[in-house]
Amino acid sequence: MLSFLKREKSKQLEDKLNDAQRRTGWEDLPEDELFTPAGFRSEDAEATASSNYSYWGSTFRAFLKNKAAVALLIALAAVVAFAFLQPYLPGQADPNLCAVDPVTGIQYRNIAPGQDGFVWGSNSIGQDLWARIWAGARTSLTIAFFVALIEAVVGITAGVLWGYVRGLDFVFTELYNIFDNIPTAIVLILISYVATPSIWTMILGMSIKGWIEMARFIRNQILIIRDRDYNVASRCIGTPTVRIVFRNLLPYLVSVIMLRMALTIPEAIGNEVFITYIGLGLSVETPSLGNLVNDGRKVMMQAGLRYQLLYPTLILSFVTIAFYLIGNSFSDAADPKNHLQ
Repeated sequence: MLSFLKREKSKQLEDKLNDAQRRTGWEDLPEDELFTPAGFRSEDAEATASSNYSYWGSTFRAFLKNKAAVALLIALAAVVAFAFLQPYLPGQADPNLCAVDPVTGIQYRNIAPGQDGFVWGSNSIGQDLWARIWAGARTSLTIAFFVALIEAVVGITAGVLWGYVRGLDFVFTELYNIFDNIPTAIVLILISYVATPSIWTMILGMSIKGWIEMARFIRNQILIIRDRDYNVASRCIGTPTVRIVFRNLLPYLVSVIMLRMALTIPEAIGNEVFITYIGLGLSVETPSLGNLVNDGRKVMMQAGLRYQLLYPTLILSFVTIAFYLIGNSFSDAADPKNHLQ
């Protein structure tokens, strides 16, 4: 019964088509007029087959939805920009200048904030804390940025080789075991004793261990995705290793790399404060947040002088917390699993 109905339906459709042909006179048209070539353009074909998805565009859209992180980023950018522009503004004092009272000729000592032209007060030898704190912020941020850059370049390169090239696993594992058994504080102390304390000495001391820790972190992430089907397929068809790394592996690690770098900056600032706190950091002629916190610690028990610890601590706390929170937010935004198309 079902096959009979199908045949009847097919016959009805064929009859309708024949009637339409007779009414329009299709059967009388020549062959070359029955069809018109539509043409073909490869650009149009690709346009209809491709997606308008952009990884970085989606990442920034996801990040901008977090209003608190955006506001914190703007505030952090303003603080960092002001720290580097401050010495070029009019009316700024030399951070190492020991000011003298022009009337009495006596050196200023522990001037309270807002008095005698000292916005954030002065220390015990008449140095302007406003100028010293921003100079210290520049020093600490410079150290942190260079440490993060070195750890990113060296650590990511070594981590990719460590995780992807099986023959190098033994070499990097032994290097990691050696470096991991030496505490970071001991390395910083030894570097400070061996070399003259300076900004580049601090950067060297922090980077010696930092790159291997970053490399191990990247290596563990590479091992997770190294043998997935698309990477195996790429190796089977002869795709160069460099292309596999940059197109198949690293894009999946952008979020964790950003988070790691964002955490490296406050960690480097904390290390600089620690090594200066124990008396092995930068000299007093080089203002840093570590020097200022250490100086403020010595007078913190005197109620009228606590501002010498308060102001550098506020700048230090804001910068470290801001980098941590912004890094977490950007890491979440860079995760492809959180992108909605």
